[in-house]
Amino acid sequence: MKSKMILALTLGFGLAGGALAAEPIEGNWKTASGETAAIGPCGAGFCITLKTGKFAGRKIGELAGSGGEYTGSITDPAEDKTYDGSGAVSGNALKMKGCVLKVFCKTQTWSRL
Repeated sequence: MKSKMILALTLGFGLAGGALAAEPIEGNWKTASGETAAIGPCGAGFCITLKTGKFAGRKIGELAGSGGEYTGSITDPAEDKTYDGSGAVSGNALKMKGCVLKVFCKTQTWSRL
């Protein structure tokens, strides 16, 4: 009986640990312009792909990092220009920032869906 209880607790903690292993940036986000963007693992980081709108299916960014702070590149699909980018997760908000020469920056806040 005791061994079954230990096994159940071990399995329970193992499953909970797996659920907690996802990075905060992973998931579906509503962009500032109203489209849905999916962020998921790819390579050594995370890819951002638009799921809705005129550019649906297009990859618009790659970020790497952990614990809520990420850096990489972000593409404006309307202008087809790529910028140095970063993302910071705070609860259900994702603050995305794209910069040219690290001086001229534009920031958007996305919401978790």
